Amino acid sequence: MMRRTFLFLFFTFHFLNPSLADQSPNAFPFQVGERLEYDLKWGFFSVGSAVMEVNSLTEVAGQTCYLIKFSVRTNSFADKFYKVRTSIESSVAADFSKSVLYSKSQEEGSTKRKVLVRYDYTQSKAIYSQDGQVHSSTAIPEKVFDPLSIAYFFRLQELKPNQEETLPTCDGKSFRTINVRMGEKKKITVPAGTFYAIETIPELKNIRGVFKKSPKGMLRVWYSTGSRRLPVKISSKVVVGSFVANLRKTSGIK
Repeated sequence: MMRRTFLFLFFTFHFLNPSLADQSPNAFPFQVGERLEYDLKWGFFSVGSAVMEVNSLTEVAGQTCYLIKFSVRTNSFADKFYKVRTSIESSVAADFSKSVLYSKSQEEGSTKRKVLVRYDYTQSKAIYSQDGQVHSSTAIPEKVFDPLSIAYFFRLQELKPNQEETLPTCDGKSFRTINVRMGEKKKITVPAGTFYAIETIPELKNIRGVFKKSPKGMLRVWYSTGSRRLPVKISSKVVVGSFVANLRKTSGIK
C-alpha cells in the first residue's frame, strides 16, 4: 500500500501541454546524466529512498528515445512490514512528443510481476503485457505519455500560480484525464536545499487504490520555479496516514 501511494504521487501528478513538444532538445531543462534522489517518510518514520534519472539516449523501434529510469526501495525498517524493490523505465521520443515504451519490474511484499506497455500509434492503442503475456489493449490518441515520462514533459513549461490544467495519461490499462490546480509560490526547504516552488494539487475523484478509500485524501507536489523546475517535495494525506518524499540530492545538472 505504501509503495502504491508513492508511485501514484510521483507518476500521475503532472500537467501536459502538447504544443511544448516542438521545443528543441537543447532547450530542455534536463539532460542525459541528471539524477534526482529522494528520502521517503511515512509519518515520522523514514521508510526508504527513490531515484529518478535521465539514463541515456537509445533506439527503440527505429526511433531515438530518451531512456528515463525510476527506482524505489524500502529500508531495513520498512522491509519488516512491506518490502519494496521496484524499478520503472520509460522510453520517450527524443523530441518529447510521445511515449514509445514503458516497463515496470515490481517487487512489493509477496507480489512480483513484470509489466510492459507498447504504444502502437499506427493502430491507436496501448498494448499491456504482464510476465510475457499480452493482457489487454487500450485506445489512445495520436500522442500520449506514460506516467513517468509526463514527470519530465511537464518540466518543459513554466508554472503559473492559481491556474488549472488537464492531464491526459495512459498506463497501458486505461486512458484518463485528471484536473490539476496550481497554488501559490512558497519557499520550501528539503535536504537538497531551499527552493521557491509552486504547489500543485490534483483532483482525486477518479483515482484508484488508496485514495479511492479516503474522500478527504489530499495530495500536493511542489515544483521549483527555477529553470530546472524540479519536483522538490511530494506530500499526501490519505486513509493510511501521511506520506512525504523530499529531494535529497541532485547530480548531472549543468
